[in-house]
Amino acid sequence: MAIQRTFSIIKPDATKRNLTGAIAAKFEAAGLRIVASKRIQLSLAQAQTFYGVHSERPFFGELCEFMISEPIVVQVLEGEDAIAKNREVMGATNPADADEGTIRKEFALSIGENSVHGSDAPETAAEEIAFFFSGLELVG
Repeated sequence: MAIQRTFSIIKPDATKRNLTGAIAAKFEAAGLRIVASKRIQLSLAQAQTFYGVHSERPFFGELCEFMISEPIVVQVLEGEDAIAKNREVMGATNPADADEGTIRKEFALSIGENSVHGSDAPETAAEEIAFFFSGLELVG
């Protein structure tokens, strides 16, 4: 395994409930290092661009509206096999199917309001990190 970087979002349902620290602690406890983090408010145009891959899906509009409803926290996580580790810590998209101790099992409200997003592949991670962070913001 190699050291990787991956992208993470703490979504509006979680920031609204003040869960940012609890979620960050789960990443760190799993051996992931937060090398960049910022709290932002997405515009509708930014949400539509970021989630453009889903633009033809029926949930696209609802997803974008949800993502602009409250601030989000975007992060770059680093560690051994970070992409897989992050996805393991997040748990299944449907919180009912998520393993005990995962972020989604503990904090998600529903499939849609599932508290976190994480990259699914190295290429996706690189694109998503570049969307939100400049090279100067990435430390360590």
